[in-house]
Amino acid sequence: MKIKLFAIAALGAFATACASTPVEDTAPVRDTRPVDPPIEDTRPIETGPMAGSPDHFVATAGDRVFYGLDRHDLSDEARATLRRQAAWLASYPGTRILVAGNCDERGTREYNLALGARRASAARTYLISQGVDPSRISTTSYGKERPSCSQSSETCWAVNRNATTTLLSGYTN
Repeated sequence: MKIKLFAIAALGAFATACASTPVEDTAPVRDTRPVDPPIEDTRPIETGPMAGSPDHFVATAGDRVFYGLDRHDLSDEARATLRRQAAWLASYPGTRILVAGNCDERGTREYNLALGARRASAARTYLISQGVDPSRISTTSYGKERPSCSQSSETCWAVNRNATTTLLSGYTN
């Protein structure tokens, strides 16, 4: 019987030794170290040209309309550009503009100056019809004297047949 008691005691001790200790549920440890504030990005935000600037005018309205050879009548595309210009000018009522008529290199100086004047006048008349005050619009003709493109090619000549609108005053820099 002593052996049985000894065996039961040994078995009990063995069973107790193999039992696992219950794990207590503990709350997660919080990091109490100070947190550095996020680093601010000090680079300027690229938002495009400043509203009211000449670059903004070019980007949103376009600064030139194009004409056919020996023509001063406005195409549908030219009228669309001039409508955008008129809308832009309505948003910036203190701005004055210069509309300059330009031609390609073909033709005499006198002929191209007269044609450039008709081109500038056609653009001015259309802007006025869209509500732009005539006192805000000046015109000039450069004829063939100030080409945008200097090559003698049809592509280049087409680029040079235009009326270019430039902001003179009353805009934001």
